Amino acid sequence: MFLTESEKHISNEYLTQGYIIRPVADFEALAWMRSQFIRLIADALEVDADSRPEDILNQIHQKVPVAELNNFRLKIIRGFNAIEQFREMYFRVARPYLESLVGNELAMQLRVNLSIQLPGDESSLLPVHADTWSGDSPFEVVVWLPLVDCYRSKAMYILPPMADAELSQQFVESAGNNSEDLYQSIRGEVKWLDVGYGEVLIFNQALPHGNRINEESETRWSMNCRFKGVFTPYGDKKIGEFFEPITLRAASKTGMAYRLPKVS
Repeated sequence: MFLTESEKHISNEYLTQGYIIRPVADFEALAWMRSQFIRLIADALEVDADSRPEDILNQIHQKVPVAELNNFRLKIIRGFNAIEQFREMYFRVARPYLESLVGNELAMQLRVNLSIQLPGDESSLLPVHADTWSGDSPFEVVVWLPLVDCYRSKAMYILPPMADAELSQQFVESAGNNSEDLYQSIRGEVKWLDVGYGEVLIFNQALPHGNRINEESETRWSMNCRFKGVFTPYGDKKIGEFFEPITLRAASKTGMAYRLPKVS
């Protein structure tokens, strides 16, 4: 394999751990995105937009009750996905890492997702799962980007590749009757991922992952978006419906447009 030493290092880390955590490649893009969130929150709620962004985000549970959380979250999602440059900024924070791990001809999810997890909230849990179990392509990666420091139960967990291989061999015995039974069978093997603001997590969504009740005193804000190679196999989420090419190269464009001359 003709990879550079840095490409070999990041690839080995991803293959061994199932994820990488790195400083964002473009901090200005991240800061710009967070400023858009503060503007959207200020439009939706009575908050002081001049307060420190981390204070507004971490303490949003003081303004939004659990019963209103989903409507609030959907309003914020619609707001930032309507901003023309938002997805490009999102891509910029992870671009060099994606090019090393996935390739330089990429397809990106059409909409960026958002998770808001209030302290003690049982309604925002993501039970243990692998995205491939519900039809996602194993060629996808998830770029997970926090807007605040995420740590301990305010973060997410993932099952490392070696433990996942063991689980796959005895899945029926471990799965039990529901996702909670499955989590309890692997809870000693999962890895909790601390990701600070200014860092980006890229993980293998074919590995079991999820979250638990946020037992910290602050609210979690994290975005996620899937990327894959344009020419790698698609699962149930198709190009044009869920993904769109974002870095298609000239030779691919001419190759896809090429037609043999007509010979009568």
